[in-house]
Amino acid sequence: MSIRIGILGYGNLGRGVECAVRQNPDMELKAVFTRRNPADVTILTETAKVCPVSEAENWKDELDVLILCGGSATDLPVQTPRYAEFFNVVDSFDTHARIPEHFANVDAAAKKGGRTAIISVGWDPGMFSLNRMYANAILPEGKDYTFWGRGVSQGHSDAVRRIAGVKDARQYTIPVESALAAVRAGENPELSTRQKHTRECFVVAEEGADKARIEEEIKTMPNYFADYDTVVHFISEEELKRDHSGIPHGGLVLRSGSTGWERENRHLIEYSLKLDSNPEFTASVIIAYARAAYRLSQEGAAGCKTVFDIAPAYLCAKSGAELRASLL
Repeated sequence: MSIRIGILGYGNLGRGVECAVRQNPDMELKAVFTRRNPADVTILTETAKVCPVSEAENWKDELDVLILCGGSATDLPVQTPRYAEFFNVVDSFDTHARIPEHFANVDAAAKKGGRTAIISVGWDPGMFSLNRMYANAILPEGKDYTFWGRGVSQGHSDAVRRIAGVKDARQYTIPVESALAAVRAGENPELSTRQKHTRECFVVAEEGADKARIEEEIKTMPNYFADYDTVVHFISEEELKRDHSGIPHGGLVLRSGSTGWERENRHLIEYSLKLDSNPEFTASVIIAYARAAYRLSQEGAAGCKTVFDIAPAYLCAKSGAELRASLL
């Protein structure tokens, strides 16, 4: 029997989840729930239905896992606790500072409904989180470093687009090569925010807009650009569409540590991602954890989990015997 999947929200991430379901033979997409007019939403899976969000709870006995593809700022803090009472759910909540609060809210709802919820699934938080945890467990004497990019930051790009006079924009996060080299050399440097990353913006300004003002607003924007060395390029709309239409990303998690009685031997753990499509890769991680949510639910688990709580074997379609024979 296929794991019956529902998608709530059909933006870049929702479309990525749909594609990921197609690559997993043990899964089937049954429904997509949207806040838009369903008649205006065209999906790729001919056998799945497109329904208004208001009908989602009517499907609670028809779906094994509901994947929530809304944004972390305003959607998921409301949606995940709401639907965790009725469905096994997976989300990609990525506001790191609010994860403990989000976990508590979702845990209460999932336990009330006897459901399994897995939150903050993706590559960071998610795969990067796991690698930080593994590295800390293996090298307790050491330091962590995370570098993001080169890649498009969707949140920062949106912040630039909200500036008056900006028609469109893309923002790239770029690791500082000298800082990365120092970490790889085992120097364990103390690095400020500015020393780890730079930001590069490609901006399409509206006709007649004050470009000097726009550039100043970008570079001084608190919480986004003020703490970084930021470069702003003004380009045409055609150049933006031609050269910056994709959503690539990636990054590195490193831990530099030592072992031995006198800490005489040094080690470096490094995990790297290079992604053509941020949302499609995130969706692929989510689908693996949807399988875990289903399996845990079948075992009677209830409440909220994170990637730290899930045994790796739950993620893979292969049996334990197959995993031991092929991957161990």
